[in-house]
Amino acid sequence: MKIGSFQLIPVETCSFKLDGGAMFGVVPKIFWEKTNPPDEQNRILLHARCLLLDSPERKILIDTGVGSNWSEKFAGIYCIDNSQFSMEKSLSQNGVNPEDITDVIITHLHFDHTGGATKFVDGEWQPSFPNATYYIQKKQYEWAMKPSLRDKASYFIERYKPLADRNMVVFTEGNQKLTEGIELIEINGHTFGQQLVKISDPVTTLLYCADLIPFTSHIPLPYIMGYDLQPLVTLNEKIETLNKAVEENWILFFEHDPFSAAATLERNEKNAIVVKEKFERLP
Repeated sequence: MKIGSFQLIPVETCSFKLDGGAMFGVVPKIFWEKTNPPDEQNRILLHARCLLLDSPERKILIDTGVGSNWSEKFAGIYCIDNSQFSMEKSLSQNGVNPEDITDVIITHLHFDHTGGATKFVDGEWQPSFPNATYYIQKKQYEWAMKPSLRDKASYFIERYKPLADRNMVVFTEGNQKLTEGIELIEINGHTFGQQLVKISDPVTTLLYCADLIPFTSHIPLPYIMGYDLQPLVTLNEKIETLNKAVEENWILFFEHDPFSAAATLERNEKNAIVVKEKFERLP
């Protein structure tokens, strides 16, 4: 699909698994297992689905997936699977090389969003997109350099510090316009300084939901991840976002949903916000 001057291209990078209970927080398993069936270890399937915004002037990538060069133990715990998808393969299928990427927007620095930002070459961690400028919220970067004991396991400093060391990072602060039709929106429930990406023109708006709404099954308001540092803040952020999405007919893009890449919303007879239409690919 096209919005403004940008062609929007979903970029599948891998599949992996996380604990189903952690993904749905206080929601009982009897409810979430209907839409996201767990394996024998209670893990559910996720995709790491990035988004390429391609225009004649710029090639902007949103998030970088899980990446590679993980230990066998780590890859086994999270069931990281690159057999079907990889960043390089998906970009190549669309005629794009890593060197062509001009900008990389990192929603936040958890390993499943920024693991592919660097790669291990000749004994050191180097940028995966050597000609790109990386955009990271300053608040998130500062938190990621000194995370709490609660969320420390989600951060791997070698996946993002080399970018700052090479002066490749622009630190964003709060909501701001990146370029015509692309807006960064700061939210703080999941982690401090996550940024969503809103792509719009006078006709169409798409919101890259990142970890505010990982799956279509997270659209009901109580469905909030156990990983979130401030779940009540997440709740308010969801209320505001979903209301706007219905009122302004946004398309929501899901980074982790293994079954649906995007959806539109509506209100049902009880005035609750529900899925109107799901899309396996962008409409």
